[in-house]
Amino acid sequence: MFSGNKYRKALVALALMGGAFIAPGCSTAEPVRFDVTDGRVSDFYVLNEEIPTTPGVLLRQEKLPEPFMIPGAAKAERILYSSASGVDKTPVTVSGALFVPEGDMPEGGWPVISFGHGTVGIADICAPSWAGRSWRDVAYISRWLSEGFAVVASDYQGIGTPGRHPYIDGLSGGYSIIDAARAIIGEGTDFSNQVVFVGQSQGGPAVLTASALAGDYAPDLNVLGTVATGAALIDVSLIADIGGTRPEIEDEPDPVSAVLLYMALALDGLPEPVSPETTLTEKALPVLELAKFHCVYALEYDTLMADLSMKDTLTPEGWKALAAQRDTLVPPPTGYTTPIFLGTGDMDIDAAPELQEAMYDMLCAGGAAVQHHIYKGFDHSTAVNESLKDSVPFVRRLMQGEPEPGTCKARPASLD
Repeated sequence: MFSGNKYRKALVALALMGGAFIAPGCSTAEPVRFDVTDGRVSDFYVLNEEIPTTPGVLLRQEKLPEPFMIPGAAKAERILYSSASGVDKTPVTVSGALFVPEGDMPEGGWPVISFGHGTVGIADICAPSWAGRSWRDVAYISRWLSEGFAVVASDYQGIGTPGRHPYIDGLSGGYSIIDAARAIIGEGTDFSNQVVFVGQSQGGPAVLTASALAGDYAPDLNVLGTVATGAALIDVSLIADIGGTRPEIEDEPDPVSAVLLYMALALDGLPEPVSPETTLTEKALPVLELAKFHCVYALEYDTLMADLSMKDTLTPEGWKALAAQRDTLVPPPTGYTTPIFLGTGDMDIDAAPELQEAMYDMLCAGGAAVQHHIYKGFDHSTAVNESLKDSVPFVRRLMQGEPEPGTCKARPASLD
């Protein structure tokens, strides 16, 4: 049996915690409820008409409240656009935010960063376009604006908009990222068809998935490359090897239990639902109601107050159900045709560096051109802005059409 520390690293990587601060919503509009996680947002997020079957159609936009402006943005808007469900490919609406830089628009329009955020929760009110962003993400997006990029930032399927967020389904993030870019690019817009996918934590695998899918799903999109920080390969073997028994991990209260509650809700939202009464222990089940409407940091506090550990959150059946979804939890192993930048803080305890290295190895094995930059003394959050010293020049070279070779051959042992 694996050590408790290794299990924790695997599950924390599975969580891909994003570190976004959730501020109160800014509207007093009457909530509209469609599902247990829905409501407490304005009518902007609800499309009371048939969803277009074409993904990537901009459906509406409105000015963001002034407190949500980001330094360097001349304009900031909420947007609503069409996409495809990662679960069953049916049409869905997805919300997000659009930030346009200050200054003169370059000939041909602003190049576009399609940004993927880290874990914030699954309730509508957790959507960054409604709740706001951490200072880390504000500073990060601001830097890309200062470099002359427009930034479109998806909330992801089911966060903000009707329907449950499929937290354990990687395709939903990939489609949301791709279609956010498609929604703002087109003839007569201010945005050029030069796109870079950029994501942190949960957003890291989301943009990597987008990179793998874009060639077939959105051949019209000119993707130059991808930048991902804090992106860990989920070590599904640790979950699969549990074989229906609880892992031998420490039974101390652990905020990662909050993520297991989000996963239990995601399992309950599958086309063939797995009931929380089956996946959660008697001790964890009463806390599940809070996971339906509390964003991540509030829920972490709840789980600590409830004395929940990872050991006593999921039942053996819950571990089996999670392991059965392992193929949806990781980006595709192949399909990467444009360069990839990975940034890792060697002090990261939220997405273990060795699991981020495993992501690098998987991408290399799939033939991707990957650069892996490791930042000594930086953790899951602080490595994000530190990585800009390398990722901005990386993207600049892509913009100029310069070859951007990967570093995979520098570590042949990692492919053994």
